[in-house]
This record gives sequence, C-alpha cells and structure tokens, in this order.
Amino acid sequence: MEKIKTKKIELQISGMHCQSCTTLITKKLSKENGVLNVNVNYATAKASIEFNEKQANENKLIGIVKGLGYDASVVSNALENSDREAIKRKNEIKKLKRMLVISLIFTIPAFIIGMVLMPLEIELPFRNIILFALTTPVQFVIGFGIYKSAFLALKNKTANMDSLIALGTSAAYFYSVYVTFFDPMQDQYFEAAAVLITFVILGRFLEAIAKGKTSEAIKKLMGLSPKIATVIRNGKEIKIKIDEVKLNDIVLVKPGEKIPVDGIIIEGLTSIDESMLTGESIPVDKKKNDLVMAATINKQGFIKFKATKIGANTTLAHIIKLIEEAQSRKAPIQRFADTISAYFVPGVLVIALVSFLVWYLVLGMPVSFALTIAISVLVIACPCALGLATPTAIMVGTGKGAENGILIKGGDSLENACKLKSIVFDKTGTLTKGKPEVTDIVLIESKSNNALLKLAASIEIKSEHPLADAVVEQAKKMKLKLNPIKKFEAVSGFGVKGLFNNKQLIVGKPDFIEKILDLKKIKSQISDLEKQGKTVIVVCYNKKLQGLIGIADALRPDSIQAVKELQEQGLEVYMLTGDNKRTANAIALQAGIKNVIAEVLPSDKANKIKELQKKGKIGMIGDGINDAPALAQADIGIAIGSGTDVAMETSNIVLMNNNALDVVKAIKLNKFTMKKIKQNLFWALFYNAAGIPIAAGLLFPFTGILLSPIIAGGAMALSSVSVVSNSLLMKRINLKEKEEAKKINKKKKTRK
Repeated sequence: MEKIKTKKIELQISGMHCQSCTTLITKKLSKENGVLNVNVNYATAKASIEFNEKQANENKLIGIVKGLGYDASVVSNALENSDREAIKRKNEIKKLKRMLVISLIFTIPAFIIGMVLMPLEIELPFRNIILFALTTPVQFVIGFGIYKSAFLALKNKTANMDSLIALGTSAAYFYSVYVTFFDPMQDQYFEAAAVLITFVILGRFLEAIAKGKTSEAIKKLMGLSPKIATVIRNGKEIKIKIDEVKLNDIVLVKPGEKIPVDGIIIEGLTSIDESMLTGESIPVDKKKNDLVMAATINKQGFIKFKATKIGANTTLAHIIKLIEEAQSRKAPIQRFADTISAYFVPGVLVIALVSFLVWYLVLGMPVSFALTIAISVLVIACPCALGLATPTAIMVGTGKGAENGILIKGGDSLENACKLKSIVFDKTGTLTKGKPEVTDIVLIESKSNNALLKLAASIEIKSEHPLADAVVEQAKKMKLKLNPIKKFEAVSGFGVKGLFNNKQLIVGKPDFIEKILDLKKIKSQISDLEKQGKTVIVVCYNKKLQGLIGIADALRPDSIQAVKELQEQGLEVYMLTGDNKRTANAIALQAGIKNVIAEVLPSDKANKIKELQKKGKIGMIGDGINDAPALAQADIGIAIGSGTDVAMETSNIVLMNNNALDVVKAIKLNKFTMKKIKQNLFWALFYNAAGIPIAAGLLFPFTGILLSPIIAGGAMALSSVSVVSNSLLMKRINLKEKEEAKKINKKKKTRK
C-alpha cells in the first residue's frame, strides 16, 4: 500500500473578527478534498493545515480562505518572516486608527445631536436630515468591511459576528431613513447605528494593540538575531549578512558581540550570556569544543567557531518555531468554546427575531421599542471574548515560559500538566550532575589528600574509564603535577597497574586489590561509602594500602529543593534508573524521594511509565536523548537541560537550563495559565449569559431597565479587551519567588 505523502503549511490570515470567523474557515477548509487536519487560531491569526499533496495544494487552500472574504498568505521561516509580519501588524493598527478617527469625526456630532440636545429639548432645524448626512458615511464607508464580511458569510450559508453587526446597524439605519422621509413623528436611531459601528472599530483597534502585546516574547526573540557576521573567507576576515553564512564557515566573535549562528568553538576561551534563550542570568564559561548558540552574547574573550547550524536550523529558530506552534495548538478546553461558537450566531439571530416578535406582536409594544430590543440582542451577543479567552492566555503563558527558559509545546501540554498525579525523575543527568566526581578521600598510609590523589591520577590519566576521568579531573582542580608511569596495564573491569620509581602502583576495585592485599581492616569504611551509593577505588603502592577514593555521580544542589516543592504541591515523586538498588536508594534518600524504581533497562523505561499511568497522569523528566521513549509515553514529557532536536521532538516541555527547579516553575506556570483560561471563559460566558436576557428586555417589566444599543455596543467592545487584559496580567507572575526568598534568608543569616 502506497504511503500518503502529506504536507503541513501555516497561513497568516487577516480579516478575522471573532471566533465564528475561525469556525467558518475551519469548516470550509475541512470539507476540501485531501485536507487531513485544520487548526485556525483567532488570537494568532494563523491557520495550520495538513493535507495530502496529491489532492490539494497551497494555492487552492489560500483561494478557499480568500473566497470567504479573508486575506491569506503562507508563513515562511519565522526569522525571515518577522519583519514582514511586524509591518503587517503596524499597518493594520494604523488603518484601524485612521478608520476610528474618521468615524469619530462623524459620530460625535451625531451623538451630541441625538443623545444630548434631544433629551434637553433643544430643537435643531433639519435635525434628522443632518443625522442622516452624518451617519451615512459611517454606515457604508467605515462599515463597508462589516457588510462585505456579512455578505460573504451569507454566500457561504453561514453567519458570523459581522452578520450580527450588519443586521443590527442596518435595522437601526434603514428604520431611521423611513422615519425621516415618511413618518417624522416617530423616533429615529441614526446616532445608535453610527455609535455601534464606531464601537466595533474601537474594539478592533484596542484588540489589535492588546493582541500584539501577547506575542511580545516572540517579537523579542526574533529581534535577538544579529544581522551581520564576521567570517574567514580565502584567509581574510570579512563581514557578511547573517543569511550568507554557510555551514562549516569559521566565524569570529569579539567581546560584547552577539553569536550569529550555532557552532562549536575551535579557538579561544570566553563566557557567554545565554539568558535570552535559557533565562539563566549567570554567564556560562566556554572553551574549545563547546557549543555556542545564535543570539547569545559573547561577554569576555575573542573566539573562533565553526558554524554547525544556520538559518532555520539554529536553536533560536527552533525555539521560535516551537513557541509559534505552541500558540497555535488548542487546549482541549478550547473545544468547549469552539462548540458554543458554532451554534452561537444562529442562536442569537433566532433570539433577536423572537424578542422582536414577542414585544411587538404579543405584548403590543411600538415597533421602535421592539426594534431597540432586537438591535441590542444582536450587538451585545458578539462572541469575540469567547474566542479570545483560551488562545490569548496560551500566548502569554508560553511567552512568559520562553523568557524563563521554559518551552511549552501547546495548550494540550498546559492542560495535562495541571492534571498530573505523579512526577518521575530519571536519575543520571537529571537528579544528578550526570558526571562522576571524587566525593571522598580516605587516608591509610598516605600522608595527605593531595599525595593520595597525585598517586591515583598519575596512573589513571592513561585510562579511558569514566571513573579514571573523575580522579584526573579532581587532580587538575587541585593543580597537582603528575608522576611519570612506566609499564602501564589496564585490567578490564577491575583497575589499572604500572610502575612508579620502579615500585608497583595499583589502583582498582576492592575485589581486584583483595587478591593482592588483605582489606579486612578497611572493609567497614568501604561498606559505608558503598551504602551511600559511591563507587570505591583502592590505591595500593609498594604493596601498601595508601587509601580509598569514593566516586559518585553527585546530586544536583537544586534537586532536593525541587523534589520538596513538588511534594508540597501534592505530587507523588518517583525516581527511575538503571542503577543497582543500593546506589539508587542512596541517591533517592539524599533527594528526599521515597519511591524508587531501579535496575531498569533504557528499553523498559517506557513500560514502567505505562504501568504508573494506571494510577493517574504521569510527568516524566529526563535529558531528552536516552529517555526519549519514556518522555513520549508519559502524559507530559519534560526534557531538562537540553535544546536538542530530540528533546524538542519527544517532550511536551523543554527546559533550557540544567536546573531541576525549572520543573517546579513549569508546573506553576501551567497551573496559573489554566487558571487564567478558566477565568476568561467564565467571564466571556457570564457576559453573554447575563447580557442577552437583559438586552432582550427581561428586566423591563419589573424594573423599567432597558439596555440601549449604544451601551450594548460599548459592553461588546470592552468584553474582548477585558479578556485580553486579564491574560496579560500573567506577565507579572514571578516564577522565581521561592528562590528569591531563599537568597534573602541566606543574606539575613550571613549578616547575623
């Protein structure tokens, strides 16, 4: 069977005014032959479409969107496309501002004549004719886009927000025209129609500004990339544009300059400020063979590096792409809003018509009264706030995460992270540093720590074993000068031996040394170290025991606090490792973890996660490479300390720092974002649930309160802005508050 060749594109769409617009576009595209999946996001004004290349193509899909009355274009690489999108946003805001100003020039006089002079009984000659002249340009010039959108919706046998506005304002306008020229004794509603359209334009203007603020994190990231790079070509240093850099180019970066592309240092020492990508404020020391990432800042030394990733393949470009995809992916809770929106506009049309008929035909009120009721219902019921409730909160939440080095891959990840029952930590490289280091030195015959370490490192430097590396690294830290060793021999799996000053030097496991010397006197010391999860090597020189060296993959200093805070949140914490039970239990005890799953092969980790999922939703935290299957199996996979492609592919959340406390921050941010989404949905639904009955005149028989179309229009415009503003409040959340409190307490203790 031939495999279906699919393609995924992203379209930038302009002209959407509410959630019903996204519903219309989604339905129309979904019906197209070959289209497999469609996701239209109102807040980002983008549509993600997956389709069969044999049955559909980009031009056809763009044509469908344009046929509905919207403009559409394919989104190219995020970095290359940023300037064009920024210009589009600015132009849209400028256009709306211009329309608003023109609309106000005509509407303010109409409002004064109709709503100020008339109640004061100040007569104005040809009042209705003047109002007709002032309102007509607003109705048909400023409101042209509304009519066009409503007509195209009607043509496609559906309705949207513009259908409601067009019906409401047209009813007010044309009734007023009839009154002006054929029945001057009746009330007119010219100023109401003008004010309503002005409120619609005002709402869209404020919404455009507010929506722009929700995506500031992406704009900041896009602005980080330098425009110029210095490279060596034909033996000469030349400055070129960033998009002219090629793979394997040798790039030069001076102190204070930004790194233009990803690469590996081939010459020089420096420290790099990576805060813009990781959220970590402390510069990271870099040396030969270390990775540098685009947009980070070279703080100190002069470096040369080989370009390994350019353009759309850099870490920065991957992060931007990840955030954009996250902001376009819907949370499951959004389906609730989508379902309501699909039936909302037709339902409102029915309510408006029924309200008019009941008040006019059944209750015998004047046609002007019934018309006011119908217009108010049509205007107040705009589902904009409902459409913005979820995506704006996701945009701000994912943006806030990016600023702190936490990359969340979408609304579904946000929602699942809030439902977690348990957190599973991989041990090596996650709870621990992932690199063995010397933790203990026990002297027997040797006179000092340095003397013992010097002996061991002198022979271990010739070994390739990870434990040998730990000993040598410690000797380098102590700046010890090593001894020359002759006749070196590695005994695989046991240790090493050789000659120093023509006397035998042996360093190895206790079992290996025990074959040569009696270790009864130090058995208890060896046992104590091993109970702590440490590997013990014995140093023997000239047939005498010199001492013991304990080596372990040490616990990260932040792991204990992270585990404690997760447990305080009511989460069950597990440790999953391939290590033996004794070592695993020792590390778990230090970290404060009670649940330990040890001696698990990498291939079985996913099965262990599957077993735990029977108890509830599971979050798995690993390094994103060897833990990939387990990360993919978990309800939420969190890759810690890795910006690798594997981490981004298999996990739901990527933590750019090697800091376990970022797990706590990520869960805190997810919970706060979901809280905002629920608040937004509540107020959006409450607004419509309360507003429509009042607009329909439910309170009038009891209180005499009647909602005028003008107040309904103002409330409709402000509801959307209030939902976006509530989402923007998330920018104030301090994800580091516990860390800051700890630092303050430490300072206080130091002063005492």
